[in-house]
Amino acid sequence: MFDTILIANRGEIACRVIETARKLGVATVAVYSDADAAARHVALADRAVHIGGAAPKDSYLRGDAIIAAARASGAQGIHPGYGFLSENPEFVDAVEAAGLVFIGPSASAIRAMGLKDAAKALMEEAGVPVVPGYHGENQDPEHLADAADQIGYPVLIKAVAGGGGKGMRLVEAPGAFAEALESAQSEARNAFGNPAVLIEKYVQKPRHIEVQVFGDGSDAVHLFERDCSLQRRHQKVIEEAPAPGMTAEMREAMGDAAVKAAKAIGYSGAGTVEFIVDGSEGLRPDRFWFMEMNTRLQVEHPVTEEITGVDLVEWQLRVASGESLPARQEDLSITGHAFEARVYAEDVPAGFLPATGTISHLVFPEGTRIDSGVRAGDTISPWYDPMIAKVTVHGPNRGAALRQLERALRWTEIAGTVTNVSFLRALASEKGFVAGDVDTGLIARELDSLAPAPVACPKAQSVAALAALGLWDGAAGVADAGFTLWSPLVRSVVLEHRGEEIAAKVAAAGPGRFEIDLGEVRTVVTCHDGLWWVDDTKVLARTVRDGEDLTVFWGNGYPFKIVDPLVRDSAAGGSSDVVEAPMPGLVKSLFAEAGQEVKQGDRLAVLEAMKMEHGLLAARDGVVAEVLCKAGDQVEAGAPLIRLQETEEA
Repeated sequence: MFDTILIANRGEIACRVIETARKLGVATVAVYSDADAAARHVALADRAVHIGGAAPKDSYLRGDAIIAAARASGAQGIHPGYGFLSENPEFVDAVEAAGLVFIGPSASAIRAMGLKDAAKALMEEAGVPVVPGYHGENQDPEHLADAADQIGYPVLIKAVAGGGGKGMRLVEAPGAFAEALESAQSEARNAFGNPAVLIEKYVQKPRHIEVQVFGDGSDAVHLFERDCSLQRRHQKVIEEAPAPGMTAEMREAMGDAAVKAAKAIGYSGAGTVEFIVDGSEGLRPDRFWFMEMNTRLQVEHPVTEEITGVDLVEWQLRVASGESLPARQEDLSITGHAFEARVYAEDVPAGFLPATGTISHLVFPEGTRIDSGVRAGDTISPWYDPMIAKVTVHGPNRGAALRQLERALRWTEIAGTVTNVSFLRALASEKGFVAGDVDTGLIARELDSLAPAPVACPKAQSVAALAALGLWDGAAGVADAGFTLWSPLVRSVVLEHRGEEIAAKVAAAGPGRFEIDLGEVRTVVTCHDGLWWVDDTKVLARTVRDGEDLTVFWGNGYPFKIVDPLVRDSAAGGSSDVVEAPMPGLVKSLFAEAGQEVKQGDRLAVLEAMKMEHGLLAARDGVVAEVLCKAGDQVEAGAPLIRLQETEEA
């Protein structure tokens, strides 16, 4: 076993690796960028080395700096985590050339699976079923369009390199193919430096089921499947294991195919073989096809660990240090059911836009597995993925585990940034998902009911009003003290919630009793024996205040801002004359210049933020007056980028 390893990553996966290394008595070295000097993974590691600037290209993508840090710190191996350099074969070569061990697969295995077209050809040779499509080298647009016609619409255009949904477009009819191809190639070129694409048949009711594999270079086993069908914009949201509706026959067929894939490339370490499954007639052994292999540990590996009892990071360290497979296939079994929900700093109603902010309050319920790289007081940086935590639960069966997931999300408290927690909780209760009737289109179909931000009811507003006046905390003391000496006996507070103003009047009506006038609604709040009631409802709310920001956690998190009536923002809101950056990011491309006529909906710029590209569109017809930025600029949220001529100017 290693004495010391370096973790070439950050955030929750770095913390996760440190946890297992510590259990095995292995010392850890963290690396960090300028933005991560005070990060949780830096604090947890035995030693930390600074490797560069905030941008990934200046730090976490600098293989030379990482290898130098490993050698200087006495580490024998480098664990790549996932993302960044984890699937970069040149980095693996450089690690081994430096006399270090790469805790993962060989460079040749990564190369074999690195390009989707070559990987599919290899899988066909190994007897693994692949999706009908075109995986050839001819990238002429007419040739690709002809291939799509032969495959039959709808089709998927997919970048041969990379992942995460970048360079991927669904095309439902021939007339839309050319534009979609150009867009996919452009995004692939920017993201991966490779514009090549492949064309695949689009499965009508697709399920995304993947199989965890583990090899030691000569042999391999599978640790069963995970269902990752709940996705938005090709990004996984909630994963579960095992897959709902899975049969023994189907599991054996998929597991066998996944092991064949791993053995075909002499795979060593943890990997995932991803399959697209046609779920239109249930799960059938002749209705699954290879999509790609991720030659690394997956974000969703905790659900596999929960149902198998296996620590996959421990297995990685043991095999990389020279041991053979820790278990045979017949030694592995499934116990219960597990779910993982990915908690992000993102604005769901605004189209899942990544968010930033300083986390002022962070509490998770006991009895829940939490993988996180942040703490209260940490800042969500615009430089990296905005994941806050992975919430994982395990139960004796799917129903019990799903109830645990809903409860865990209900008692998750995060303040200081917008999050997707309410969306996740709504998704965990969605009737199709609860019934196990899942496919990759579920979120898109149900988005109108899942995406809206929850609005506080009058009872939650009453709690907010009391908290804003400092009357909520220390309930027992408030009740005992009474308010007969208050002067005046009625106090007013103005709150802002979801863009609406709430004027509340709070009247003391005796010890531990308040009457709250919210305009059209009145409530009575009482406190008995340290317990609060609003009318006839027992209050299970928690409140957190940070300056003028107040959050009431009661099933969902309801954000309020305490408004000083004497200090009002005189701004009248946003203007359609100015295109602003909706979040911090990099101006990737500009399509506007002064004097240019534009129509409503025209794409004027592309902003890259947190690994995703976001098109910025004209809000109205008009003429461009000024372009206030240039391609390559790093801008803050709200920065004006393009100004249209005002009506009188035009």
